[in-house]
Amino acid sequence: MLVLLDRDGVINKDLPNSVTSLDDFQLLPGVGRSIACLNKAKIKVAVVTNQACVGRGDLSAEGLESIHQKMQQLLKKDNAYIDKIYVCTDTKILPNNRRKPAPGMILEAMQDFNTIPRNTVMIGDADRDLEAATAAGCHKILVLTGKGKLTYDTIKSNDCSLIVHKNLPSAIDFLLTTPLENSGRL
Repeated sequence: MLVLLDRDGVINKDLPNSVTSLDDFQLLPGVGRSIACLNKAKIKVAVVTNQACVGRGDLSAEGLESIHQKMQQLLKKDNAYIDKIYVCTDTKILPNNRRKPAPGMILEAMQDFNTIPRNTVMIGDADRDLEAATAAGCHKILVLTGKGKLTYDTIKSNDCSLIVHKNLPSAIDFLLTTPLENSGRL
């Protein structure tokens, strides 16, 4: 299985004007321990994140790399790690088709980890995360942290394939105890 995580609002505190400094980056409660459980279970974990703040010039590529190094250092305190980080700094979907809600980064991750959609789960807090997962054909979980509550309140259709959890630790507990094919909603 491959678990793909949005970053802001899922792993760390989401900010209205983006996370643009090391001081801004704060892991959400329980995230490190939960990712460590995936690591211990030999499940690959990757981050799939839009970071238009770089494309707009609000943050340098080096600054973003420093933030991701801090994320890995904080996770390491719980014996956790991210296998790979996929970043799209584009401010528009076209021409690259990587910026969520386009599926480009998810498809790239599935190729890199040699997996297929039915063995891949995208966990996000925004409609664009869910749309990207749907376009890539993989499973999706909405967490209610970050933009999640607003996203849940504004979902326009009754998507029977959508699973909702209060936060990342709850979603990971679900994944570790419920086989994808037996979840009843995937």
